[in-house]
Amino acid sequence: MNDKAKRYLLFGGLGLVGLGFLGLLTFSVYWTWFLCSDVTCPSIAQFDEYKPSEPAILYAADGRFIGEIGLERRSVVTLDQIPRHVVDAFVITEDKRFYRHRGIDYLRVVGALWVNVRAMSFAEGFSTITMQLARNIFPEQLPSRSRAKSALDNLTRKFREAKVARQLEKRFSKERILELYLNQIALGAGAYGVESASRRYFGRPVAEITVAEGAMLAALPKAPSRYNPRRFPDRAIQRRNTILELMRRAGALNDADASVAKAYPLRLNRSARGTGEVAPYFVEWVRAELERRFGKQVYESGLRVLTTLDLDMQGAAERAMERQLRAIEGGAFGEFPHLSYEGYLARAASGTGAGSGNNSPYLQGSFVAIDPRSGAVRALVGGRDFDDSKFDRAVRAMRQPGSTFKPLVYAAAIRSGRTTTYFLDDEPIEVPQLDGSLWTPQNYDLQFEGRIPMRRALMHSRNLPAIRLAMEIGEASIADLAKNFGISTRVPPYPSIALGSADVIPLEMVGAYSTFANLGWRVQPNPILRVETLDGRKLYEANPERIQVLSREEAWIMTDMLKDVVRAGSGVRVWNSGFRIPSGGKTGTTNDYTDVWYVGFTTDLVAGVWIGFDAPKEIMNNAQGGRLAAPAWTAFMREVYERKPSPPDWPRPPGILAIQIDPATGLRAGPGCISDAIRTEYFIQGTEPLTECPRRGIF
Repeated sequence: MNDKAKRYLLFGGLGLVGLGFLGLLTFSVYWTWFLCSDVTCPSIAQFDEYKPSEPAILYAADGRFIGEIGLERRSVVTLDQIPRHVVDAFVITEDKRFYRHRGIDYLRVVGALWVNVRAMSFAEGFSTITMQLARNIFPEQLPSRSRAKSALDNLTRKFREAKVARQLEKRFSKERILELYLNQIALGAGAYGVESASRRYFGRPVAEITVAEGAMLAALPKAPSRYNPRRFPDRAIQRRNTILELMRRAGALNDADASVAKAYPLRLNRSARGTGEVAPYFVEWVRAELERRFGKQVYESGLRVLTTLDLDMQGAAERAMERQLRAIEGGAFGEFPHLSYEGYLARAASGTGAGSGNNSPYLQGSFVAIDPRSGAVRALVGGRDFDDSKFDRAVRAMRQPGSTFKPLVYAAAIRSGRTTTYFLDDEPIEVPQLDGSLWTPQNYDLQFEGRIPMRRALMHSRNLPAIRLAMEIGEASIADLAKNFGISTRVPPYPSIALGSADVIPLEMVGAYSTFANLGWRVQPNPILRVETLDGRKLYEANPERIQVLSREEAWIMTDMLKDVVRAGSGVRVWNSGFRIPSGGKTGTTNDYTDVWYVGFTTDLVAGVWIGFDAPKEIMNNAQGGRLAAPAWTAFMREVYERKPSPPDWPRPPGILAIQIDPATGLRAGPGCISDAIRTEYFIQGTEPLTECPRRGIF
């Protein structure tokens, strides 16, 4: 076959393909334009009431932005709030004849058809901004190209878009269409609309971004993932500069401004606080609470939520927790025989990288800080890595509290009329079990101190005196008191209750200590201060209920005993670290060293730390709450009180008497007592000893 014949065949083939394509095009136009119903082509009438869905916006207690909760991250702005250079960047890039056509750019249609015929496929589209808006607002009736199944489907979709676009152009002004488009367009990283994307990428509202940043946003609609500036900065800059050049050629920028913008460095907002990635466990807790109160409107109606979070405290809690966990894994407290978090990440990087859910193999922790006066949760850490494990160990986990439960036992004793000088036996004990066996608990040091007062028993966290005390008072009464302290989980009334054998939720355990900090009053922990609609209408405002659990005098006695834990007891590491602000606290360690705790408080802040594995196992040899958990609490408190005034000590109520006593007998000091042994003890009026110690007593 000669060359001339080949050319005839080629042109003939192209002609047949062109005729076929033209026929397909004609059929698609007829089907979509004249025959489609309101089911296949959405009615434009519903557009009059259209408002883009907006996520709930979360703010910290001081008004700083935290994050968004919604199906789409979007903040709606008016067109006059969007700088001209941002509008120009989108129009010139996406639809340069936007102001001249009526929904369909026929020149672009012809060009796209020619390209598609030559490519023998759907290689180029001809969507205008109005057509894109139609597709974005009616995604079910105008599916995206990726959901189309054939060339006919693609053409049918395009002409449906075109028909709706024509209707939009007849009903709305160009400014209204452009405003809706710029609030609707997907710009990657979960951001919809220029305002949300601007805050996401640059940490500022769209009204404040530069020409270069505006061009960067306009670079994203073509392929948000491909041009994501965080993942592919070089590719994103190249695309941005292409758009800046298009703006220069269109006259939207002069040569000098275009050159400056092209040289502008890519300065992305790297602070999590600007992107909504701060305190993810707290944000998820707030989301669940909002959905419980308001249902699905949380995700669409643009609620404004003022939370209780203190961003500075949150940062301090995260730093303190992670530093301590890394120190434990690094061997600072002895040999750590498990996979470290860094080791887990290295393994995940070489494998599937799937999240570990609520059973992560590495050491975990939780941290909660609460304002005891209002119940406002100021900081909450539910785990080490929200992306890897979204299970919230502060709000949802159930762990044994160990000796952090003992103050509730001693509070029950104080309520029953016992005093800090009440003597308990620190001697071996055998408790019969239902199966006929004997339970023989031990102290952590396997030693016995004999007869000791309650103050000392709590201060040094002695197990055997606490068990005897619980059995004296009645385990059921302690379980009932635990409910008043805010413990919602079941507390079985067995002798082991004194050692914290019942599972508790860390948030509730920390909240229980607000009763001591408040001198008897408990306030339910709460993450939300106020919820408003977009127009400022108040839907909810926190009004925390104060529940009196102990009298002021009983709580003051307990607080004074817990201050001794810090000054000279199991929590002495806090004192020895140099933290001398008046505080009380209690360490906690469970059997086999599987959970370690420290819960402590000042007059204006209660905080608690839990450390352990999701699947309980020994953390390491001699894992004690005072060694492993208390340092994180101390680091947090020291950082917090570097930025705020130190709180005062608890004032002694009038109903508390200061009496000099003989420690050996618990009686009033008298002439027969050895002067060096005499100490001041505190009693609720009516419970103080009336008898003096005997002369020549044996001490």
